[in-house]
Amino acid sequence: MRPLDFLSSIKAKLGVVILAAVVATVAILAFGDELGLASWLRVVLAVVVGLALVQGLARGMTSPLREMAAAASAMARGDYQRRVTASSRDEVGELARAFNAMAADLADVERMRRDLVANVSHELRTPIGALQAVLENLADGVEPVDRHAIEVALGQTRRLGRLVEQLLDLSRLESGTIPLASERFGVNELLERAARECVLGERAVRLRIEVDPIGLEATGDPERLQQVLANLLDNAVRHSPPEGRVWLIAYNGGAATTIAVCDEGPGIPPEEAQRVFERFYRTDAARSTRDGGTGLGLAIARWIVDAHGGSIRAEEREPHGCKMVLDLPR
Repeated sequence: MRPLDFLSSIKAKLGVVILAAVVATVAILAFGDELGLASWLRVVLAVVVGLALVQGLARGMTSPLREMAAAASAMARGDYQRRVTASSRDEVGELARAFNAMAADLADVERMRRDLVANVSHELRTPIGALQAVLENLADGVEPVDRHAIEVALGQTRRLGRLVEQLLDLSRLESGTIPLASERFGVNELLERAARECVLGERAVRLRIEVDPIGLEATGDPERLQQVLANLLDNAVRHSPPEGRVWLIAYNGGAATTIAVCDEGPGIPPEEAQRVFERFYRTDAARSTRDGGTGLGLAIARWIVDAHGGSIRAEEREPHGCKMVLDLPR
């Protein structure tokens, strides 16, 4: 029971409590005198009623604090689902609402931590298991030591290295330990370097670069932005059909320099356009795992773009395909 929740100040509540105790005491003394009660009995009744009234009103004022103490103890034991009643409009109510927000944030962090551990364990187990199987077959003589077996083992080792490198990059980016070496650079040169380093594999995907105007420039860390384009190109090539086309497009978007990577793949469903930038999230987990994707590339890309003060988003491409759009402030 919190009869004073309608008041918006703890000072006003304390004033009401004191006033109620004084009024109750005076009323009991006056009525006791009219009833002819002994003075000592009137004093005792006034003290008892005053204490009871103060206790009842103060209990409602301090109950959020007791709830927060109990919830904090539960959170220390790992229970992040506890919440406190925040119906009061005073400073204690504001503290209770802030406590609930903090508890929700901690619950999200704990969920992300568990998801990260589970996802990393899964991602590491897949290449380690494949690498172990290959090496055991070679050691037992089940398979001959030939070029194909060595290439399979090397491919799984590279996948492990790529995963570890991306995890380290993501950790450094989130902690802000990777400084940006901002400079003015030519966008066309950046796109050409990213295209040269892109591995097309056996799909025979064709890359096309379009820059308008040809001398378009931007400001940022070209090395980190090349890392973003490498991730976007890798996704575009892996999800493109054989002999498909991938476009690297850059143009002056007014307040921003816009770079887009377009492909002819299956595209990204609109309801998943924001989730693709979450760590380890995949629109098609089976295909991404089979193609060697780690689910970290777009998360790293978003962190780098955010550090530049820009934005990155996924759009649909007509008639089919995906368009990843990167805006860098000019």
